[in-house]
Amino acid sequence: MSVTLLAGTATASVAVASETPAAAPAAALAPTAPVENLIVGYKSSASEASSNSAAADDATAKGKKAGKKAKFDRRLGTGAALVNLGGTVAPAEAADVMAQFRADPDVAYVEPDTRAYATAVTPNDTEYAKQWDLFEPTAGMNVPAAWDKTTGSGVTVAVIDTGYVAHSDLASNTVAGYDFISSSAYARDGGGRDSNPADEGDWNATDGECGLGSKASNSSWHGTHVAGTIAAATNNSKGIAGIAYNAKIQPVRVLGKCGGSTSDIVDAITWASGGSVAGVPANATPAKVINMSLGGPGACGTSYQNAINAAVARGTTVVVAAGNSNADAAGYSPASCNNVINVAASNRAGDRSYYSNYGSIIDIAAPGGETRRATDTPGTVTTPENAILSTLNAGTTTPGAEIYKPYQGTSMAAPHVAGLAALLKSANSALTPAQIETAIKNNARPLAGTCTGGCGAGLADAAATVAAVTSTPPAPAFENTTDVTIGDNTTVESPITVTGKTGNAPAALKVGVNIVHTYIGDLKVDLIAPDGSVYTLHNRTGSGTDNINQVYTVNASSEVANGTWKLRVNDNAGGDTGKIDSWNLTF
Repeated sequence: MSVTLLAGTATASVAVASETPAAAPAAALAPTAPVENLIVGYKSSASEASSNSAAADDATAKGKKAGKKAKFDRRLGTGAALVNLGGTVAPAEAADVMAQFRADPDVAYVEPDTRAYATAVTPNDTEYAKQWDLFEPTAGMNVPAAWDKTTGSGVTVAVIDTGYVAHSDLASNTVAGYDFISSSAYARDGGGRDSNPADEGDWNATDGECGLGSKASNSSWHGTHVAGTIAAATNNSKGIAGIAYNAKIQPVRVLGKCGGSTSDIVDAITWASGGSVAGVPANATPAKVINMSLGGPGACGTSYQNAINAAVARGTTVVVAAGNSNADAAGYSPASCNNVINVAASNRAGDRSYYSNYGSIIDIAAPGGETRRATDTPGTVTTPENAILSTLNAGTTTPGAEIYKPYQGTSMAAPHVAGLAALLKSANSALTPAQIETAIKNNARPLAGTCTGGCGAGLADAAATVAAVTSTPPAPAFENTTDVTIGDNTTVESPITVTGKTGNAPAALKVGVNIVHTYIGDLKVDLIAPDGSVYTLHNRTGSGTDNINQVYTVNASSEVANGTWKLRVNDNAGGDTGKIDSWNLTF
């Protein structure tokens, strides 16, 4: 199989300020911006330290001396008094009031009530303003707000693609990779597999060169474009910003002239995730995330599935592009494999991109952009500002000068999610691939536009997902993420085997259910306990609403915790189908 690119009260008992607070830098004591409030700490011997009325009288008196209408506002948790200056005043006027407090021996300290701001600032990369896919509220992935918590440090992302063409906006974030193209003719480097993953170009000189219907084309430098979205160097006053800009990119070359073979890609998946491949040195820096912006027609084969399953078992999250054929992704591979995060593409308006594959097998959508509108002439570039800008090369065949260029495709959507996976793994190294997938889907937001055919859980939201994995416990250990197809008028089950628990299940057993279906009014969903007891979670409500993504609470205190639990779904009508995407149990 050959695959191709997919681009207060009056008095109070309160804490008091320290008698001898640590000395503050002089700059911290003098207001440098307009001030609305002051924070005043009184010594414990002062009546103002424990009496709100005394503090109020003192604020009024000192304000009057400075020519301001100062008044006591409230008591802080530290015992200090918040004093309002009657509106925002200039720094010099605030300093006059502060001088009155400082002159009072009963005052331990006084300081302006300054403002704090999120520390994530706009990157100084020269092309950042064009990266709508990261920050625009309508259809961007809300990435900047995630950077306060994580930037991808400590995580390697393998880009299984065309390899890497040197680019100064990527060089500092690139680690050693490998060239897995076994055919020297397709590799264009004079030999087979080797330790140099340099992109030698994937151009086709003539029509038909790569099979019936193939067209002549220039080199795409596809892997370098994908890599830039994931981890281009950031705040370096040039180019673009990467989503996980402190992560490392591992280029793994599998696509050359006329695409790439399943056998080479399977070995690349194995090696990138830390597995052994005969004749290839061990990977010194195994990847915790793999991005595969590639694919071809046909259902997932055993070779792909076995390699992916083994990679996931090693702790590597595998992200794949859904495909660019405006068709059901179930008919494309590796998009149709289990244990992957299957990514559809959305455009700048928040709709499914016109070319993107779709269907019940999609897990999530991410910005893939559009270099042209669906009605524009194929092959033209009419809306480059609405595509995904990233690192590239100007060479038409062999490498030339480094550039930046907008591309469209599910190939561009997948690295957005791979970058997010790297952020999550960096923020919480204990997360498993299943937990990362669940977190991304559970914290997605609805697409601003429409997605005919199905775009999974919605648009990936970086900030919301990072916040979820850093402020709450990770997703439960008992989880099944294997897709189970729900056909018309069928009943299907998905099992979870629980071990290591003592006694019975809790009275508030949490059952997380993620079902992709286009008419949930057709469905009855039951939790089946190990002894066969049935707990109904959903019973043919919701009419034509899409999808069930909900956590149910079940009183399972009469059930032994250990054993095989099942999620049973019955479809009782024709015309709409779907799948059990994942489900979990929290004890």
